Amino acid sequence: MTGKLIILKKRAEFLTAARAQHRGTKGLMLQGRARSDYEDMRVGFTCSKKVGNAVARNRAKRRLREAARAVLPSHGRAGWDYVLIGRAEATATRPFEYLKGDLIYALKKVHEMEQLGK
Repeated sequence: MTGKLIILKKRAEFLTAARAQHRGTKGLMLQGRARSDYEDMRVGFTCSKKVGNAVARNRAKRRLREAARAVLPSHGRAGWDYVLIGRAEATATRPFEYLKGDLIYALKKVHEMEQLGK
């Protein structure tokens, strides 16, 4: 990774990523899009009320943040926006190594889809 990791905070940034490539796994949903205007990697995290109450959503987001810290520096690409979305039940309870594996797999598939132009 050449740039630094920046956290997405604005709703418009999340909505733009929602229109991009996406890949679901057992533990999470990943949305990703290539940008040409930045060289930094940006990442956002979200969990809907389907995940559970506030405690469950916050736990799921904490786990997603930690997985992103562990995986994105080596598997993410500079100049990309990524949004990690928690899944009901699965994100908070899935073993952490599996959650990281889910993220690696989703990143690989999103990057492949982008290269194929889908």
